[in-house]
Amino acid sequence: MSLSRIFSVAGKVAFVTGAAQGLGRAMAEALAENGARVLLFDRDEAALAETVARLAPAEVLAHAGDVTRPADQHAAVSRMLGLWGRLDIAVANAGISDADPVPLHEMSEDAWTRVIDVNIAGTFHTCRASLRPMVVQGAGKLITVASMWGLAAPAGLFPRPAYAASKGAVVNLTRELALEYAAHNIQVNALCPGFFRTPTRPRSEAAAKAMTDYTPMGRLAHTDEIKGSLLYLASSASDFVTGTTLVVDGGVLAR
Repeated sequence: MSLSRIFSVAGKVAFVTGAAQGLGRAMAEALAENGARVLLFDRDEAALAETVARLAPAEVLAHAGDVTRPADQHAAVSRMLGLWGRLDIAVANAGISDADPVPLHEMSEDAWTRVIDVNIAGTFHTCRASLRPMVVQGAGKLITVASMWGLAAPAGLFPRPAYAASKGAVVNLTRELALEYAAHNIQVNALCPGFFRTPTRPRSEAAAKAMTDYTPMGRLAHTDEIKGSLLYLASSASDFVTGTTLVVDGGVLAR
């Protein structure tokens, strides 16, 4: 089989949460630009519309919803199945970080709960809704988006207790699901980004400098630099890869 076919997602049906902007938009672009039909899921309807316009004439569909509400996710998956008949690739990308970089004893309960709800419960709802049709099909690619901070602690640079806890949970949930669904021919892997520059992050040039200085490659990644890793996990190139973490961090975890 040629490399172009091994890495192809042409004709596949994909579901991407947090797809309106940032890395989620880049991942949706990678799939749509390479021939997949993609349902874009996000709370931000205006940004979803911008993403759809950017991806024209690719076959994409916007669906507004909140990952913390299971009914929203089931509605999105049901809509896909009704239109396209299957679900081949699911990317559980939606996530947030701690609003303020404070140590745990200074963090409010509401701030902690919000991060945990989006990053853990939201990932659970996405995975559950996506796995059901994949089990029926006997095939699928489920990609969780964790973080390099799911494998190491960010406090050496800035405190992010809720983010670190939630992304560590996503990494281990990925391992668990990989084992649970291996016999169903469903590969489950985690994508663990490092520091990427998006339109809204970093929030300040001081933060950007701190991140750049912390990264051995001496720069922040561009959003498009997530696309190759995403396509590897979404395509047949990773058919014998499950339960792993693919880190894209410019060398941070090699420290």
